[in-house]
Amino acid sequence: MNDLYYYTQLLINGLSLGSTYALIAIGYTMVYGIIGMINFAHGEVYMIGSYIAFIALTGLAMMGVHSLPILITVALIASIVVTSAYGYSIERVAYRPLRNSNRLIPLISAIGMSILLQNTVLLSQDSKDKAIPSLIPGAFSFRSGESAEILISYMQILVFATTLVAMVCLALFISRSRLGRACRACAEDIKMANLLGINTNNIIALTFVIGAALAAVAAVLLGMQYGVINPNAGFLIGLKAFTAAVLGGIGSIPGAMLGGLVLGVAEAFGAHLFGDQYKDVVAFTLLVLILLFRPTGILGRPEVEKV
Repeated sequence: MNDLYYYTQLLINGLSLGSTYALIAIGYTMVYGIIGMINFAHGEVYMIGSYIAFIALTGLAMMGVHSLPILITVALIASIVVTSAYGYSIERVAYRPLRNSNRLIPLISAIGMSILLQNTVLLSQDSKDKAIPSLIPGAFSFRSGESAEILISYMQILVFATTLVAMVCLALFISRSRLGRACRACAEDIKMANLLGINTNNIIALTFVIGAALAAVAAVLLGMQYGVINPNAGFLIGLKAFTAAVLGGIGSIPGAMLGGLVLGVAEAFGAHLFGDQYKDVVAFTLLVLILLFRPTGILGRPEVEKV
């Protein structure tokens, strides 16, 4: 019974972490699904979102604002607005002028943008870790006997609820709205969509903005959950979210969601089996295995060349 409770706790922790990976992974998969390129500056967009949340929370605290709903709402809105602007700017500066060039050139441009953003934050905020206070302490406890216990923190519940709302809103936007249908048309055949009168430049920019906004939501949630942010956080989180996108099937939004959850659970159980210091090894070993045995990912489809 104790083992069952312990593994259930690991599963809950893994799903909580994986849901935030899924939010970030959607940014990778939407951009790749439309223009066939990887936005390697996406991790730094996440990192900037966490710093904006930190600045917003600090500013409100200095003004004497202590209302929890106001703190979280303002941090989310500020982070989403700023990171969306960064997402739009990255598309205009690093991708649009190079979209018709050799595929390697936009990749190098994205890596350069990633280094630029990381060093901009390093110069403006220094390299020290910043602490975000725990705004939602406490947890629900499910106990059996004296030793077996499952804890679901209030912060984890907020992560699950916020992620679910974000995913549902995105699914409704993609399936029901006019812009969502345009996104699907561009993902299917961007040249034909352009011929049919869809402004593909605007749609591509929109995908960068949506991806950045979801990364901002993940940044606020992870920052509040773990309480520490630093300028280097975006690199590792970005690689893991990219791993989640590839794992689920890059180009597939449901695949990115599933891949994030699978990766989070794999990390949680990997840390238990091999130690915390090996959890990143587990994540990237999973990436290597999926590339070796199923390159299209769990929900990905083989790419068919259009003629």
